[in-house]
Amino acid sequence: MTVEQFLEEQNKAIKELHMTSASSSWMAATTGEDEWNQKTAEAQTEFNKYLANPERFEQVKAYLAQDDLTAVQRRQLESLRTGMAGKQIAEADLKEMVERSTELIGIFNTFRATIDGKPVSENDVRQILIKNNDSAKREEAWHASKQIGKEVEEKLLTLVKKRNEVARSLGFKNYHEMSFEHQELDRDEIFSIFHKLKELSDEPFREMKHEMDSELAERFGISIDDLRPWHYADPFFQEAPPSKELDLDPFYEGKDLEQLTIETFKSMGMDITDMLANSDLYPRDKKNQHAFCTDIDREGDVRVLCNNVPSDYWSVTMLHEFGHAVYFKYVDPTLPYLLRTCAHTLTTEAIAMLYGRFGKDPAWLHQFLGLDKEEVKELTPLIEKSLRRQMLIAGRWIMAFTFFERELYENPDQDLNKLWWKIVQNVQFVNPPENVDYPHWAAKIHFTLVPVYYQNYLLGELTTSQLHSYIENNISKDMFTPEVGTYLIEEYFKPGALYEWNEKIEKATGEKLNPQYFIDQFVTKVLV
Repeated sequence: MTVEQFLEEQNKAIKELHMTSASSSWMAATTGEDEWNQKTAEAQTEFNKYLANPERFEQVKAYLAQDDLTAVQRRQLESLRTGMAGKQIAEADLKEMVERSTELIGIFNTFRATIDGKPVSENDVRQILIKNNDSAKREEAWHASKQIGKEVEEKLLTLVKKRNEVARSLGFKNYHEMSFEHQELDRDEIFSIFHKLKELSDEPFREMKHEMDSELAERFGISIDDLRPWHYADPFFQEAPPSKELDLDPFYEGKDLEQLTIETFKSMGMDITDMLANSDLYPRDKKNQHAFCTDIDREGDVRVLCNNVPSDYWSVTMLHEFGHAVYFKYVDPTLPYLLRTCAHTLTTEAIAMLYGRFGKDPAWLHQFLGLDKEEVKELTPLIEKSLRRQMLIAGRWIMAFTFFERELYENPDQDLNKLWWKIVQNVQFVNPPENVDYPHWAAKIHFTLVPVYYQNYLLGELTTSQLHSYIENNISKDMFTPEVGTYLIEEYFKPGALYEWNEKIEKATGEKLNPQYFIDQFVTKVLV
C-alpha cells in the first residue's frame, strides 16, 4: 500500500469516528441524559481502540522514516503518530479510562449545588459573587460552588492514578509528562516561561491586588486581612471583580448577545449565522452549565454551547467561543481531514482570547454596544485598567492551576487539599478559608474533562498579545475591518494543522512565540 493510499484510508476512518464521538458528546452536554453519556463513552472507546492498533502505529512510524514524503503527507503522519502514541495500551485500560471520565462528566453536567436545601445554578452563584454585599451570603454561595468537588473527588483521584499507570506502561514518569510530549510541548521550557512570568508579575500583581483588595474591604466593611475567597467575583478568582467605578453589566440590559456577536464578526467579513443556528445558547435543567465550541464534522457543522443571560460575562464568552468557531469554519476545506483543524489547542485559544478581549475594548464598546463617544472616552482609563487587572488575574490563576496539576500527577496521594491552598496563596495571593481540608480544587471541571490542558490557556494569551501587536503594526490599528478578517482567515485559519504550532505562529507574525508582547502589554505597563 502506498503512503497516499494509507493516508486516504486513515482520513476516512478517523472522520467517521470523530463525527460519531463529537455528535454523542454534544447530545450528552445538551440533554444530560445517561443514554447519551453511555453512547459518548462507547464512541470514544471505539475511537481510542482504532488509535491503539499496534500494527497501524508501526505502519505510521515506518512511513515517517521514508525520505520521499511530501510536507502534507509528513504532517498527516506526524498527527497520526501524536494521536496514537498515548493509546498504545490494553483495550481494557482504554475502556476503563473513558468510562470513568464519562461518568464524571455526567455528574458535572447534571449536578446542581444547593443553598439552604434549594438547588442553584452556576449563574445564580456567579450573580451572588458579583452583586451581593452580604459576606455571609457570599460565603454560603462560594461553599455551594465547591460541593461538586466533594462529589467527584474520589472518582477523580482513581482516574488520575489510572492515567498515571497507563503513562508509566508507555515509558513515561506520569500522565502529565506524557501529555506534554504528545501535545508537542517542551515541559521544561513551558514551565520556565511560566515561572519567569510569575517572577516578573509578582510586584505588579501585588500592587494591583492591594488596590483591588482595598476597594473590596471598603465595600464589605472589613479589613484587607479578613478578605477570603468568597469576597472575589469568581469562585476560583479567575475574573476581576467589577470595580467600584466600572460595572459594564447595565450596558447589556435589553441587548441581544447573538446580534452583538454577529455584528462583531461581520465587521471583519466573517459570517457566523450558520453556526449560531446549530448552537445551544440558553440555560435549562440538566444541560452542561459551562461553555464550549465543537467542530462536529470539519465540513461546516460547528456548534457553540453557552448559558447566556445579558451580561458582560456571557457577552465575552460568546465572543470567545465564536472565536474558536470561525477558526474551525475557515480552515481550508481542501486540506485532508487529519489537517482540517487548528494547528494546536493553544492556537485556537489565542483566537478565542483575541475576541474575548474585545469586551474590554473601548472601540468595541462604542461601535457594537452603542456607548456614546463621550461615555467611552470617560470610561477608557477604567476599561484599560480593568483589562490589565483581568489579564494579570487570569494569568496568575492559570499558573496556579498548572502548577497544582503538575503536582497532582507527580503524587496523587499527597495532601492535595492543603497543597491547593498553599499554591493559591503563593500565586494568587488569596487568603484560604478556615477549613482547607476539603477538595475545593476538584470543583474545577478541567481536571476531569480536559486533563493537562490548562497551560494552553496561558500560551494562548501570550500568542494573543503577539498577534494583536502584529495586526496593529502591520495590518490595521482598527481591529473591526475586513482587512483584519482577511489576514486572520488567510494567514491564521486557512493553513489548519499544516504546520507545527510554533512554526505557524512564526509564519503568521514573523517570529516564534515571544512572551515579551504579553509582558509589555499587561505586566510592565502596571508599573508605569
